[in-house]
Amino acid sequence: MRFVKGEPLMNQTPTNDRDEEKNRVEGGTLYLVATPIGNLSDLSPRAVKVLGEVDFIAAEDTRNTAKLLACFEIRKPMVSYFEHNKRERGEVIAARLADGESCALVTDAGTPAISDPGEDLVALCAERGIPVTSIPGPVASITALTLSGLPTGRFCFEGFLSVNKAERRERLEELRTERRTMLFHEAPHKLRATLADLAAAFGADRRVALCRELTKRNEEVLRMTLGEAVSYYAEIDPRGEYVLVVDGAQKTAATDGAFWADMDIPTHVAFYIAQGMSKSDAIKKAAKDRGVPKNTVYQEMVGR
Repeated sequence: MRFVKGEPLMNQTPTNDRDEEKNRVEGGTLYLVATPIGNLSDLSPRAVKVLGEVDFIAAEDTRNTAKLLACFEIRKPMVSYFEHNKRERGEVIAARLADGESCALVTDAGTPAISDPGEDLVALCAERGIPVTSIPGPVASITALTLSGLPTGRFCFEGFLSVNKAERRERLEELRTERRTMLFHEAPHKLRATLADLAAAFGADRRVALCRELTKRNEEVLRMTLGEAVSYYAEIDPRGEYVLVVDGAQKTAATDGAFWADMDIPTHVAFYIAQGMSKSDAIKKAAKDRGVPKNTVYQEMVGR
């Protein structure tokens, strides 16, 4: 390991030749670079290095990324890459990578490809054998989960719910018996409607942590029930982007003694198939046992 002479040890990171080789920016590689969700100090030294050395940067909003780069005195060519141009721009980026250029993909805040069109670019690169690597960093949902005070051992990320009222309520009904802690993103202007739908689907007594302005000076985490949250925001105007961390469903008296209470869905379905049922009938029976839509069970089976 080596240190720079004349520099305080507390300001240095020990390096060796293997570290430097591993951190070298390689041509023809897509780098997923996590950016701060509020506090600029959260941009890692490795992220700064990669942003400063790649051939170009693909950004969700080049104006926002330009401000971030300016704070670290980085000047790089940029191209926009976002939901409405991801197909055509993805092809352009993939072609440049195939020609040997290196690219850093960034979002306005957080980790690319999480509830983000970056997942399409990663899939395209994977399909074409283009190397992809991640420069880890901030993730709003995980930050909120750690602050929530709710169980963290098992959780599921739901991102933004549909803006279509019927689709949103259908999805929440599917999640009504979800045992894992659930993570949702929500914009301030839609928070009241979402909280009302959550309370209607899960019950007013379900616990929730409402996390806003994470890592910023005005960071706030409110821990209450969904019913209390609905009442609170009837009087208070929501501000900032929210991560909602919702407690999973608890075992009911009806399921405590059920033979399938500790089974996951595929095991539950497999049990009935072993009893001689067709796969379709087994899915219907498992859905009826659990009190969930048949499509929920089917989707879980397809994912396996």
